[in-house]
Amino acid sequence: MAEFLVAALYKFVSLDDFRSLRDPLFNFCDAQGVKGTLLLAHEGINGTIAGSEAGVRAVLDYLRQDPRLSDLSHKESWADAQPFYRLKVKLKREIVTMGVPELDPATMAGTYVKPQDWNRLVDDPDVVVVDVRNDYEVSIGSFQGAVNPRTRSFTEFPQWVQEQSQEGGVLHGKRRVAMFCTGGIRCEKSTAYLRSQGYEEVFHLDGGILKYLETVPPEQSRWDGECFVFDERVSVQHGLAPGHYELCRACRQPLSAQDKAAPEYEEGISCPHCHGTHSPEQLERFRERQKQIELARARNQRHIGVKMEHTRSS
Repeated sequence: MAEFLVAALYKFVSLDDFRSLRDPLFNFCDAQGVKGTLLLAHEGINGTIAGSEAGVRAVLDYLRQDPRLSDLSHKESWADAQPFYRLKVKLKREIVTMGVPELDPATMAGTYVKPQDWNRLVDDPDVVVVDVRNDYEVSIGSFQGAVNPRTRSFTEFPQWVQEQSQEGGVLHGKRRVAMFCTGGIRCEKSTAYLRSQGYEEVFHLDGGILKYLETVPPEQSRWDGECFVFDERVSVQHGLAPGHYELCRACRQPLSAQDKAAPEYEEGISCPHCHGTHSPEQLERFRERQKQIELARARNQRHIGVKMEHTRSS
């Protein structure tokens, strides 16, 4: 049985005192042996943590003792190894960065759609279904028929909406728009943005892809592929079982078995996505890091150099 409980959580809620919450939260998580990243901002909390079941549940209980977070929801999965290397509690302007800090998802978000009702919505030909994740995430899996904005970061999403709202765009003249992301936070904020731009019938998948994969049977699913996650598991499948992708340590792109079989792939140094894009100095640094990783592996240890540096939100 897997030993580590992984909990993904977020909530848009006004936290005027978010700065003063940081140190007590860090200390409590640390005392429970819990690792991961939690973000605090005026607009709420976001993050993913992992540890023993008792430790993670203690942290969740601690958060819910705050009346503003009493109804905080989370998504659970399990991992055979600790998917995080350290604990971070960060103060941010936004808990998921869109670059529109004046937006208020707590009051402006679109209509929640439960996973068991999602198929009926996305099967409607009058509904535009938009995957609000980044292109590298969409590349390994998405809902059938969903639009891929091909964004490199969530900050590009408002510009995409502006462009696609013009004549000839996929949003032009459309009344009903459904959006989804990994855990729900980006689609909740993106629906708030669409409503601020005059769209009225806007929907988002409650709990995101993770809740859909957890609750909808594969034989009824409209999901194709795997879902990228922001920890060392890299991807998950239906039932939130670990997926088949690994991570390129040079460019942070998810890698399939086919990618790893390509001549451009060199473990820890390059892959088909980034081959030829790194400077000689970067390649030298990657090779030294990979050497240290292999030495640690030979000693049956985990080297800190394999950590995932990106903190892109779900």
